[in-house]
Amino acid sequence: MPGQYFDEFEEGQVFDHEWRRTISQADNQWFSLLTMNPQPLHIDHHAAQATEFGRPLVNSLFTLGCMVGMSVNDTTLNTTVANLGMEKVKFPHPLFEGDTIRIRTTVLGKRESASRPNDGIVTLRHECFNQDDVLCGTCERAALMKKRPADG
Repeated sequence: MPGQYFDEFEEGQVFDHEWRRTISQADNQWFSLLTMNPQPLHIDHHAAQATEFGRPLVNSLFTLGCMVGMSVNDTTLNTTVANLGMEKVKFPHPLFEGDTIRIRTTVLGKRESASRPNDGIVTLRHECFNQDDVLCGTCERAALMKKRPADG
């Protein structure tokens, strides 16, 4: 299923993405180590036990990646030109190995591109919830999106 073209997005539109993902210990450790982040809070169960959380926290950049990645099928698959930026990234509640996440996306706005007549900019807010429907992450993303081709 392709994503949406710029023309199809509407301000206030909400996508409750169907995908769910349970975050494993391997996900957390591999992502942390692949990104050169040796933080014991993510990769060392014994060290994490001594923290206020008592167990490893999921790497917040993994959470951010899932917020964007799990939204792609419904929003930007084959219709995006590029991500222009992400801001207002927050993690109000921790995620732990074994948590299952879901993502919701809201269209905050859209505007024509001043320099690219075949494209427009869509601002999306992604929200990550755990299995208990607790908000664990948010970000706002500006995406440069293709307009629907004249022949399609």
